[in-house]
Amino acid sequence: MRQFEHGRTYEVVMKIRVEKPTPADIAAFAGCPTWDTEPSVFDWANDAAETCYLLRGDDRVVTVGGGVAEFGAGDMVTFPAGLRCTWEVRTPVQKHYRLG
Repeated sequence: MRQFEHGRTYEVVMKIRVEKPTPADIAAFAGCPTWDTEPSVFDWANDAAETCYLLRGDDRVVTVGGGVAEFGAGDMVTFPAGLRCTWEVRTPVQKHYRLG
């Protein structure tokens, strides 16, 4: 929860966007770095927005606010800046990513 002036509070809702990329989106990731990991569960926090294209894998992400996103190979996923979440990597993952 964050606090407005005058003591009112609000909750920041962090949404993860999962979509099918266009051929142009996929081509734009060709020069981007890759990241890969084996099945695991871990907490993750990011300061900058991240968009990634999954080459392989099957994942489930639960945000601190309770939101759930599931995605896998062939998906393009955008994580908003400031996101705090837990990753459940169910099969080995490899992804291209870009920050900002």
